[in-house]
Amino acid sequence: MKDWMGKIRTLSLFSFLVIILSACGKDNLTALVPKGYGAEQSFNVIIISILVMIVVFVVVMAIYVYVILKYRQRKGQEDQIPKQTEGNKTLEVVWTVIPILLLIIIAVPTIASTYDLADESEKEDSINVNVTGLQFWWNFEYPNEEIQTSQELYIPVNERIYLNMMSSDVIHSFWVPSITGKMDVSPENENTMYIEAYEEGVYWGKCTEFCGDSHSLMDFKIVAVSQEEYDQWVDAMQSTDPEYTAESATAQEGQELFENSCISCHAIDASSNHPVVGPNLADFANRTKVAGINDFSKEEIVRWIVDPAEVKPGNGMLDAPYLEENTIGQAEAEKIADFLLELKATDEPVDSVQQFRENEANDN
Repeated sequence: MKDWMGKIRTLSLFSFLVIILSACGKDNLTALVPKGYGAEQSFNVIIISILVMIVVFVVVMAIYVYVILKYRQRKGQEDQIPKQTEGNKTLEVVWTVIPILLLIIIAVPTIASTYDLADESEKEDSINVNVTGLQFWWNFEYPNEEIQTSQELYIPVNERIYLNMMSSDVIHSFWVPSITGKMDVSPENENTMYIEAYEEGVYWGKCTEFCGDSHSLMDFKIVAVSQEEYDQWVDAMQSTDPEYTAESATAQEGQELFENSCISCHAIDASSNHPVVGPNLADFANRTKVAGINDFSKEEIVRWIVDPAEVKPGNGMLDAPYLEENTIGQAEAEKIADFLLELKATDEPVDSVQQFRENEANDN
């Protein structure tokens, strides 16, 4: 009796946790609230698969209960053997054909969606972005617009955007669950997919292929904006100045430190001519996150500069000479942060980013 009571308590606790935890998570980081064409296709296949599994479960359980009740052992029948169905061709055909039909029901929409999402017929007339995966961040280059940025991919809503993806090191995997499905990012060949967002907003992206120490921290964002905001953003990024001079005195000191220690890897203008070494920092002050994962603040910028290993173990910045030579401490990092906070392509972030920052502040 005590064993049964313990099991009941465990089951009750588990059920309670399921109900509570089902409300956890982010609205823009779930495949169950599709806000893009690819995610909608995936969601439809998920629903079809679940319905098929529910039907199978209900039928199997009904047969199971029926057999238990009808053929249970009764008093005086201990030695009785129920009628056997071995060799019944009708039953064998039924339980062979039904699974095949169920698989076809799932396979047809799955294959249709797979081919649909691989369609490249509109590629030449659409926005193209070259996506590069690196340990542990993402670079986005717009070849037709001749600009590039990192960690945040800007797209207009209700437009098909083609992503041409490769890795510069190991295999990564690109996934924005609210907008589209997954695609492997390989160092050996280019994989292409297209995305389309239905609503303006900031959507979380993840790397879903284990790629090193900070794999779980390899986040990025897709910023979906109106066509007007997108055009304004492109114009602003095309106008970023590689010869920008900081305004405040501390930022000017920070700029000098930046040029002595950081400029060999990081660019401050969005030109696509820069080699992909470290993240492009054009429009850095209008980002949603620091290092893709931390709240956007001066304190987090300083923490990243002083000790990037604490934030993202194993990342490429650990080879920076200033860390080996210990030439930048807290005071110097604060000055560099002041300089970075002046790097704005536009005076204010787009509406989606502003709303995202407010939501993140409220959640914290």
